[in-house]
Amino acid sequence: MASKKNSRRRFGSVRQLPSGRWQVRYRDPLTGELRPDEMTYATKTDAEVRLSQLEADITREKWVDPDAGKVNFGEYATRWLKERKLEETTRERYETALRLHIMPTLGPRFVVEISPARVRTWRTRLLESGVGEPTVVKAYQMLRAIMNTAVDDELIKRNPCRVKGADTYDVPERPVLSVAEVFAAADAIAPRWRALVLVTAFTTLRFGELAALRRRDVDLDARLLRVRRNQAELYSGKLYDKAPKSRAGFRPVAFPTSIVDALRHHLEHFAGQGADGHMFVGPRGGLLRRSNFRDDWIAAKAGAGIPAEVHFHDLRHTGNNMASQSGASTRELMTRMGHSTARAALIYQHMTSDRDRAIADRMGEMVQKELEKDAPPDQSGTDVAQAD
Repeated sequence: MASKKNSRRRFGSVRQLPSGRWQVRYRDPLTGELRPDEMTYATKTDAEVRLSQLEADITREKWVDPDAGKVNFGEYATRWLKERKLEETTRERYETALRLHIMPTLGPRFVVEISPARVRTWRTRLLESGVGEPTVVKAYQMLRAIMNTAVDDELIKRNPCRVKGADTYDVPERPVLSVAEVFAAADAIAPRWRALVLVTAFTTLRFGELAALRRRDVDLDARLLRVRRNQAELYSGKLYDKAPKSRAGFRPVAFPTSIVDALRHHLEHFAGQGADGHMFVGPRGGLLRRSNFRDDWIAAKAGAGIPAEVHFHDLRHTGNNMASQSGASTRELMTRMGHSTARAALIYQHMTSDRDRAIADRMGEMVQKELEKDAPPDQSGTDVAQAD
């Protein structure tokens, strides 16, 4: 039973409990019933301040029902994922992150119980258990998106995912091959994959874009590949074509004259039949998969003397670096790479310090020419003639 000390106001009241602490009670704006605040307070003044805050929040329609967040997080996250319109590969990736890395720790909790401290602990334990940082970053990004929706649904007041730097990770610098190494790898690999190596390096198409190319997308005379689709592979092994991620993905990409003969030979001997036949197919004529040539790529690296840690995707990285060194602008790099933002293009431009040095050298040459033009003529010949 509460003590006699009680302070009533039109909006609510504060009263002292037998424990000596002070309790705040106010009218629930949804039900009209008197309800206690979630916490008790050490002094009457603290309780009255809290009551004023509650009144202001309700008046400004910023009050959040404390019971709203008492929703099972696992059920809420599952429903959140079900209601999202996602590509099959993205949905599969989200489902895996939720099942393996989020649900085991946070699934049984109420949404309101997921505090910043609990998020920090969850993330730290994932890293300590050996889960790779890129995987942890993606799980954290997903959790943050779910909790953003919980804020929108007025289950919680603020997103608890506030760990600074937790949504990014440093990508280790990948190796860049020389032109000689690219051709060495192409010559060392099985003949049916030679054009694939050269096209990847000198057009910088993604693997899925290469796998989706058709004969009609290849124009040898104009030296163009037209990217219209992207092949995706699910964990189950299912392959399907989808549209590029953004409008920037639909693009023509030019290739150098030096690989025209290789492409012509490939079209004559290894590509699928008909205008809609795939440019690159598996050894038995089926759709191209990474597994089709993985062993051949490993053998080609060894035969060409290329370090084992070089990935096939590093050919695209090599081509992007070469395009940047050739003097391509940020917009030109974005177009060639199929990116809708400048971030990736700027990374390659920052990497090419030798290109910047060449620019500085040309500037120096211009300065020198101007200095020589403005310098007074050499008088030594005149002086000699006068002396004679």
